[in-house]
Amino acid sequence: MTAENGGSTTHLCVQRKAAEGTRVTLGIANHDHGSEIDPRRPPPLPSSPGVKDGNRMGTPSPPPVPLLPPQGPSFAGWSIDGLAGVARRHPLLCAFAFSLLFFMGVEYTIPMVSSTSPPLDLGFIATKPLNRALATAPALNTLLAALNTVFVGMQTVYIVWTFLVEGRPRPTIAALFMFTCRGILGCSTQLPLPQGFQGSGVDFPVGNVSFFLFFSGHVAGAVIASLDMRRTRRWGMARVFDSLNLLQSVRLLASRGHYTIDLAVGVGAGYVFDDLAGKYEASKLKRGGEHRRPCFSCECSCEGR
Repeated sequence: MTAENGGSTTHLCVQRKAAEGTRVTLGIANHDHGSEIDPRRPPPLPSSPGVKDGNRMGTPSPPPVPLLPPQGPSFAGWSIDGLAGVARRHPLLCAFAFSLLFFMGVEYTIPMVSSTSPPLDLGFIATKPLNRALATAPALNTLLAALNTVFVGMQTVYIVWTFLVEGRPRPTIAALFMFTCRGILGCSTQLPLPQGFQGSGVDFPVGNVSFFLFFSGHVAGAVIASLDMRRTRRWGMARVFDSLNLLQSVRLLASRGHYTIDLAVGVGAGYVFDDLAGKYEASKLKRGGEHRRPCFSCECSCEGR
């Protein structure tokens, strides 16, 4: 189909592809300028006065999304059948919604722990027999501490290996982020040493001279290493690290080396800082081509090659 407009001919080409599926592509070409407009590209935003076209820095930002949608509030279109469908398709989210109401009731009615009493820790209650066993068997406590230190060494060796040998800095970046945040939080709030703490001279940090309780770097480091193993399809190593991390958590609770909340936040910290390291790596390091591996020492601009 053609249309005459001021001496220029504009062709509208419609191609329909049948067989497996139907696909329509539109291509609009202006023969006067020899340019072709990609229909998949969104139209450019109108330029503000005094701003040159094509200046990305000067392109006006779109207006904010209104708080009240033009079509009205979302809940106005809800129905009983729709809510039932949500319950069928998203049972986990519904369980979380009920748990929100449940724990709101618990929080507003639970008696507070006195300032003169030790913290109430369910993990300590569950591991009380193990704590007594470690207190009465120093040799067993030392053995478990030594094994735990070996596991920390395994985490460290793997994370450093991925950087120095494989040239993949993400686990190392995640560990740097994690331990920096842990140091800031540990200095901000210094928790008291739990009652019944069973230290050992072979534990890491060596001798337990002093250390931060919140949050567990032991657990977070193991999570960072395990996540990297999954990305590289080292499934067997990841399962071993997860199992050892679980045993490590039980041992830390039994020896009163960490509160339960320290271990739980350690797991979350491993995921969070691994994700942040990935975002940092994606924003700073060029993937693919000549600069697939990061160049930290050169002065060239990897972004422009």
